[in-house]
Amino acid sequence: MELQFLGTGAGMPSKARNVSSVALKINDHASVWLFDCGEGTQHQMLHTPIKPGKITKIMITHLHGDHLFGLPGLLGSRSFLGTGAPLHIYGPIGLKQYIDTVFTLSETHVTYPLIVHEIQEEGLLFTDEGFSVEVRQLDHVIPCYGYRIQEHDRPGRLKVEKLRALNIPAGPLFRQLKEGQDVWLEDGTCLKSQDFVEAATRGRIVTILGDTRPCAAAIALAQDADVLLHEATSLHERVEHVNAYGHSSAQQAGSVAAEAKARFLILQHVSARYSEQDEALLIAEAKTQTNHVAVARDFACYRLDASGTVREAAGT
Repeated sequence: MELQFLGTGAGMPSKARNVSSVALKINDHASVWLFDCGEGTQHQMLHTPIKPGKITKIMITHLHGDHLFGLPGLLGSRSFLGTGAPLHIYGPIGLKQYIDTVFTLSETHVTYPLIVHEIQEEGLLFTDEGFSVEVRQLDHVIPCYGYRIQEHDRPGRLKVEKLRALNIPAGPLFRQLKEGQDVWLEDGTCLKSQDFVEAATRGRIVTILGDTRPCAAAIALAQDADVLLHEATSLHERVEHVNAYGHSSAQQAGSVAAEAKARFLILQHVSARYSEQDEALLIAEAKTQTNHVAVARDFACYRLDASGTVREAAGT
């Protein structure tokens, strides 16, 4: 799994940071899930290996323009490229009306199935063969959501050496044990699956939050996450100002990560008032609350290995 940042700024684009968008690459990059699609997102993609046709799901946190205004253009381009694969879009109530209105007025037509899911309630959003996604409403000035992406636990390794030592032939019996079934041999011996399969490996957890003040929903979504993406619009010296507009400081983001016991915190949605030289201040402030912190930059890529350990990687 990899996180590819396409836009990490707040409010409006700057020379250093575009507005919000991040892609989650899964299944060896066979599928891409996009979270938010601010103005210029498809332009940002041109500087990365991400292809619109690989995007199978888009999840919008809220309907503010810096998280949404790039969506119509991306949807149209996906059609121009001849992509016929279905695309599922999730987001707040009003998202379908926004897309329909833009498409109607601009006479845009897409050539692939476009399925819009408006969030009606908190909880499980969907589950598929690899992941489940939970959604909760955050504390912003308009309805805004955070997403918890949890990989299904991976089955434990079959203890092949132990089976071979008992002269058990590879084949259907191996599969049955791997699937949790006990096996009876012809001589009446019972092989219990639990004796020949290692414990399951906990699936990785990625939490991606929209704009928010610190709140219980953010902590719940980030509980024990391997990586938490949390906004850090400002340093704490401006906390009253940013809280009034439904945003958080870097220190508050660190507090959420600490309370949730998230393993790694990546700060995003950074105000244009802060330069690259100020990133160290944002990190230091968050580190007063939690240990492992980074500030995302546009085009930065972070890889989660099988154990959930997060490392910055080349943008692949």
